[in-house]
Amino acid sequence: MSDLPKPPETHDHFVATFPELAQAWETVGAAGKAGPLDERACRLIKLAVAMGAQQEGAVHASVRKALAMGITREELEQVVVLAAGTLGFPQTVAAYTWIKDLL
Repeated sequence: MSDLPKPPETHDHFVATFPELAQAWETVGAAGKAGPLDERACRLIKLAVAMGAQQEGAVHASVRKALAMGITREELEQVVVLAAGTLGFPQTVAAYTWIKDLL
């Protein structure tokens, strides 16, 4: 995990301002790591969830982390294609533009 990119400055400020909430968030993150899925699969799933929730910031964060892990452009684009049938065309195009922001 130490190879992941540094979070944005806003994240650092938020954590400093709300340390209890940050600790709770760490607990949630740790719980998500318990299970049979490997780190790559988890990252791609988190990207898909962010896309489905239409959370631009979360999509950006997932893409930054995925690229730092060595996940390829093609793998990211496959997530877009897999999500298209569920999200619909407009939401898929929006999510794709957020991914392309970082490619």
